[in-house]
Amino acid sequence: MRADRDTGTDVGAEAGAETGAETGAEVGAGPGTGGSADSPANRLQALFEGHRLTPTQRRIAHSMVRRAADVPFLSSVELAELAGVSQPSVTRFAVALGFDGYPALRRHLREVAPAEQNADSASYNEYQQAVEAEIENLRHLAEVLADPRPVRKAGRLLAASRPLPVLGLRAAASQAYGFAYFAAKVHPDVRLLHEGGTMIHDRIDAAVRAGASALLCFALPRHPREVVDTLAYAKEAGLTVVTVADSAFAPVAKVSDLLLPAAVGTGLAFDTACAPMLLGRVLLEAMCDDLPDAQARLEEFDAKAAARGLFVE
Repeated sequence: MRADRDTGTDVGAEAGAETGAETGAEVGAGPGTGGSADSPANRLQALFEGHRLTPTQRRIAHSMVRRAADVPFLSSVELAELAGVSQPSVTRFAVALGFDGYPALRRHLREVAPAEQNADSASYNEYQQAVEAEIENLRHLAEVLADPRPVRKAGRLLAASRPLPVLGLRAAASQAYGFAYFAAKVHPDVRLLHEGGTMIHDRIDAAVRAGASALLCFALPRHPREVVDTLAYAKEAGLTVVTVADSAFAPVAKVSDLLLPAAVGTGLAFDTACAPMLLGRVLLEAMCDDLPDAQARLEEFDAKAAARGLFVE
């Protein structure tokens, strides 16, 4: 049913990237690129590398990486439910990885990615489980940010772009709006692109004519086809595309130059995006580090806000 929701993932219709390495996108902050190289998530990511996966299989892989600590304990039915796919799809996924079936894959996972199952999780209700899943997403984000180089590179690209277009459609519109709101306090020209339609290419053309060199995109499931098309157009126009997406397997990887993954929570009817939001704030910090007048701009804003009585103290 989730494929019918604006924030679910269409497991059959979306054709996208297999991994960042296969599509030309630099995958900056994701499994296998930072944090502990021997973590369960990184070992799982290594298992998937080099395999050409279908969109459904990418969804399964993404769900496994996101729940790396639990996967060795899941049945094929439970993994199918977690990923929102059919049980036969899980079996075909295991075969695509070179195993005789899912039981063989699970035995392999217990050998190469051992993890202790949280005994308390069984007593959590569905709301608590959703919160715990988001906490795990944030822990994983903290782990991969142990290597700050990709985020710092993204910050330099965004700071240098004048103007700076920020794209986010549908479910990702709020992420783009939040970033653009704060970025405008320190960056001289931020242009929010949060409404689709025939004008969006015109706005990208205008940004390029004004001197833009990079575009920041927030891309969350379900991934609108218009986002993929818009990023492809932006690259053709000469912009460097930096993308915050829910996974290195997201369809936008093939049209991104630097992709920074941050997992979304899928335990509720509508996805939760705490990790992508926090990664956006981290990007803001990195961008401020490359804007020499950022502090002065913030102090100027605070002085004007106080003079206007803008905020209730």
